[in-house]
Amino acid sequence: MKKTIITLLLLFTMCLVFGCANSTSEKDTKTTATPEPTTAAEPTLTPELTATPEPTATPEPTATPEPTATPEPTATSAPTATPTPVQAQISLTIPLQYTTAVSEGGGTVEKITYMAKDYLGDNEPKEKYAYVYLPPGYDESKKYNVLYLCHGIGGSENEWGLNTDQKSKVKRIMDNLITRGDIEPFIVVTPNGKASALSNTTGNDMFYKFGYELRNDLIPYIESHYSTYADYDENGYDMQASRTHRAMAGLSMGGMQTINIGMCECLDLFSWFGAFSAAPTSYNASKVKDTVEKSEYKVDFFYNICGVNDTIAYASASAAAKNLANISDIFTEKENFLWQEKPGGHDFNIWYLGFYNFAQIAFKGYTEPNA
Repeated sequence: MKKTIITLLLLFTMCLVFGCANSTSEKDTKTTATPEPTTAAEPTLTPELTATPEPTATPEPTATPEPTATPEPTATSAPTATPTPVQAQISLTIPLQYTTAVSEGGGTVEKITYMAKDYLGDNEPKEKYAYVYLPPGYDESKKYNVLYLCHGIGGSENEWGLNTDQKSKVKRIMDNLITRGDIEPFIVVTPNGKASALSNTTGNDMFYKFGYELRNDLIPYIESHYSTYADYDENGYDMQASRTHRAMAGLSMGGMQTINIGMCECLDLFSWFGAFSAAPTSYNASKVKDTVEKSEYKVDFFYNICGVNDTIAYASASAAAKNLANISDIFTEKENFLWQEKPGGHDFNIWYLGFYNFAQIAFKGYTEPNA
């Protein structure tokens, strides 16, 4: 029994020994498959060095916006009122609208050359110049009144400014008075009031002799070239027949000519007169009264204006006209005579106002303001 046990242990030991040896041998003798050669991998490119990014600036904190104010509701604007039309009237101021150029439909200005005798010299004809304002829509088939507007002692045909055409205040006043329907259209002539601009003269003779030129040269020229109420005939015509269709006015020395020449020498040629700051050589009121009373012709209107601060002409102008209505039955205040005065000197502030007022009186008479 014992022998049997020993034999079994011996067999068990041998199995362990040989079994392990075979196992090892199989491991050592087993053929290991040769692996497929591994394709060499493409070498990995060394990456470019990535620049270290700039540190991001911490953004400024966003300011909290101011709350938007709720706008006030827009008020509905009232419709613009249409300006009240200004009506021309005899006054002590010229409305601004009447010295503003009209936008369309104004009159035209022409410069004329005419021949006049030298009444201070040898009576030889000489060239003279004047400007003629023709009203808007001038039509040769119609007849027009004519105003002869004279300048002062140092002036010429240019002094009233018609040579400046559209800038001329005389033209603007006329354009507005006519296009607004305040007056009937008429022609304005601004001559050189010296009897001969080329003669050598002393004193004021050249102004005193201008009446000859008016009668014999200038008026016939105008009436032969423009459509007036005169029945012109180069062989002679009745100039007196159309006297109520002519007016004469002027500033300073031209005012003197209006009184001394127009009213006291040529009353057969004119019936409407305007003197603006009449010069010191004007006839005084008593001589004007006596002269007019002897004439067969009447004065339709005699208008005067002067500045009370005018040290050159106020004394003479007032002596010539201010009291006419008080000393003569021929002149009646506001019927055929008017004296105006206001603060002002010897200048165009007075003279343009005089023209504005007289342009409304000439050829139709005086109308009471706001009447």
